[in-house]
Parts: sequence; C-alpha cells; structure tokens
Amino acid sequence: MHGMQEVTGSSPASSSMKWIVIVDDDAVNLQVAGHLLSKAGMRVTAFKSGQAFIDQIASGNLPDLVLLDIRMPGMDGFETLNLLREYERSAGLEETPVIFLTADEDSGYENRGFALGASDYVHKPFDPTILIRRIRNVLNKQERISELMTEATIDKLTGFLNKAAVTEHFPSLIGEPGCLMMVDLDSFKLVNDLYGHDMGDRLLIAFANIMREEMPEGGECGRVGGDEFTLLLPWVTEEHVAADFIDIINRHLLEAARKLMGEDMDIPLGASAGAVFVPAKDTDYDELIRRADKALYVTKRDGTHGLRIYSEMMANEHAESDLQKLSAILGERNIPDKAYELDRNAFAYVYQFVIRYITRNHQNACKLLFTITADEADEKKYHEACDLFDEHLKQCLRKSDVYTRNSANQFFVFLTDIRQEYIHTVIEKIVDRWYEQYGHLVKLNYETEYVSMES
Repeated sequence: MHGMQEVTGSSPASSSMKWIVIVDDDAVNLQVAGHLLSKAGMRVTAFKSGQAFIDQIASGNLPDLVLLDIRMPGMDGFETLNLLREYERSAGLEETPVIFLTADEDSGYENRGFALGASDYVHKPFDPTILIRRIRNVLNKQERISELMTEATIDKLTGFLNKAAVTEHFPSLIGEPGCLMMVDLDSFKLVNDLYGHDMGDRLLIAFANIMREEMPEGGECGRVGGDEFTLLLPWVTEEHVAADFIDIINRHLLEAARKLMGEDMDIPLGASAGAVFVPAKDTDYDELIRRADKALYVTKRDGTHGLRIYSEMMANEHAESDLQKLSAILGERNIPDKAYELDRNAFAYVYQFVIRYITRNHQNACKLLFTITADEADEKKYHEACDLFDEHLKQCLRKSDVYTRNSANQFFVFLTDIRQEYIHTVIEKIVDRWYEQYGHLVKLNYETEYVSMES
C-alpha cells in the first residue's frame, strides 16, 4: 500500500491488542519504534508521510493512538493533526490520542501542538522505556475518559441509555417514521416489597433483555425511572404492530417473572405503554413525550396491561382534578388479595390509626403475636422456616389484615374488624396449616389480645 507498512509482533493480533499508528518520514525511526511497540504487545502500522496516513483514515478505521512526527516534507505533523481532527468532527467520531515526535527543544512547538489537541510529546532520539510508558499513560487516560463517558450516559443495571442521555439523544432521532413509546411496569413495587430489591433488580435485567431482543433493528431504549422506559421503534407506524410488540413483551415478562419467583407468583405484573407516532408536523420532542405520557396514563387508568396511542380525543378529555389524580396513584387496584405486610415504622402509624378508629366507631380488632422457636433445628433450616412463615401468613390472612415482622422469628398481626367468636377460627387456620407442613421443623407459639371500645 502507498506509503504504509504493517508491523506486528510474534503473537497474533487480538481485539484487546492496542493499535498504534506511526507517521514519520525517517525509515530508521519507523523501524525502531515499530519493533519496540510490537515487542510490547501492540499492533503497529507505519506511514512514511502525513498524506499517506490521511488517505488511509478515509476508510473510517482509526487506531487507538497515533505517534506523529512534526517535521516531515510536504505535510507536517501540525497540518496532519488538523486534517485528522476535521475528519473526526465531520464523521462524528471521538478524538484519537496523538503523541508528537520531535527533535526540537523549542517550547513554542509544544505549545502549538497542545493547542491543537496533542496528548503528549516524546523527544527524539527516544528512550524506549519512556516511549512505552508515555504511550500506556495516554491509552490508560483515554480508557478512563471513555469509561466516565459511558457511566454518564449508560444505566448500569439494564445497559440502556440513562435519563440524561435519553433527553440529549432522542430529539435527534425523531425525524424518521416510527413510534415514540413510554413503558411502565405495573405492580413492580410489590416485587421489591415481597421478594426484595435484589429480585427487583433481577426482574428489571430480564425485562431489559426481553425488550432488547424484541425491539426492531435500529430501535433505541432508555431507562428514565426505576421501572419506566422510553423507546423509539423505527418504521413502526401502525397501531397493531406497536400493540403486538407490547403483547409479546408482556408474555415474555410473565414467563421470566415465574422463572425467577416461582410458578405460584401471583403479582399482577405487566407492561403498560403509551405511544405517539413520529414525526409529527411542527411538534418538538418535549411535546411528543408529553403526548406519549398522556397515553400511558390512560392505559394505567384503565387498569390493563397494554398500549394506548395518543389521539386528539385524549387532548380534549376533561382534565382530572388533583384529588382524582392522587386517588388514582394511591388506588389499590394492583394490590393482590393477601394480607398487607408493613415495615415496623409504617405498621406503627396504621396500628395507631386503627386503634383510634375502632374506639370511635365501636369496631373490634385482635392483636396476635406469633413466635417461632426450635429446640434442635439446623440454623439454616430454622431461618428458612421463619421466612416460610412470612409467606404462610399472607396466604392465611385476609386482605384487610396487616402485619409486620417484628424480628427474624416474630410476627405481629393485626386482625381488623373481627368479632371475638371468629378469632379462634383464624388462629386455627394459621396454626393447623403450618403444623401440617412444617411442624417437624419448628414450634409455633402465639399470644392474643382482643381490642374493642370496652377494652
């Protein structure tokens, strides 16, 4: 090839091997530097002129670092660097690190080079150790910058763009036909509450993988909240295609959730979506997102996992009052038909409120304290049994009952609005079913206290 020489070490090139380009009209310098870098485990390509290097980069394949001599006949190092930067800007590429090679001691040359964006200088004749060290220093710095840029734009859990990157990147993508969509997971909070945040993270990762797999080629997705995502699906311009996409997402989501949490998982998980087709005449990105969000709200308000496409009818709907909006947010339509478990702080507020309520309104309630003990149980099995009892309570109690886990082996249950003659039936149901399955592992003790206006 015109003006180019490939120099490689004894081992084959790999994806982790750094690619260094040397541009120098001195054949001896090319040979010495090429030998040193190859010996250090780097792939090396040598060019005898700046023009030969510039001609080659038009292919779009840029190296990890360039060693560039300043004094060359024809096109010098400064002009070569200028043309390299112009090409990178026009192609939307990140700047390639450049280290100047020079025999001059004039600080003016160095200042000019740094002003043009050079990363470092190495003086000729170069010391092999210093040359390798400076190259590695620049490469390490470049990798760290790249990592920081990735951290600033990529959501670590899902690998999607984060909220800031979505806001910056998506507006430039809405010129082509497609579908801008907002997706929200229904009842995701219950996964965290019932199975823990680690399980919640695992489910989000599974959901991200599903969307990544099902998105059409060229699709973009960003995580803009805990369980909220913004998608841009190119060339999806018909409602039934967008609806099919969400249906597939929902089916795979449920399959993934049951694999992670068990076939008896009964949380009403699902993905709700709102969408708007793009491009829309004289409509900016912020307005499009507002419309997709409005459509998502309608989907969730209707209580179904699925998709709504924004329409003018939605725009003309009577605006809901703040009270209606807040009631919808706090509504219980996604709470399963089980007892409500609360942490101790939340339970204390509920307990105090219910005591006041039953006293004022002549209602009744019952307090139960269950304690799990074991004489000779294996410690691991003992703790597993305590966790099992937590789930056992959810299955046995009513939806109107609340409880808290007071300690690892102790559970405080509050039976609301219950007549005294029925308390024994509830306790019997909890205790008998427990002993049928786990009586061989641990013992279950309980205390009761009936609460009424008189007491």
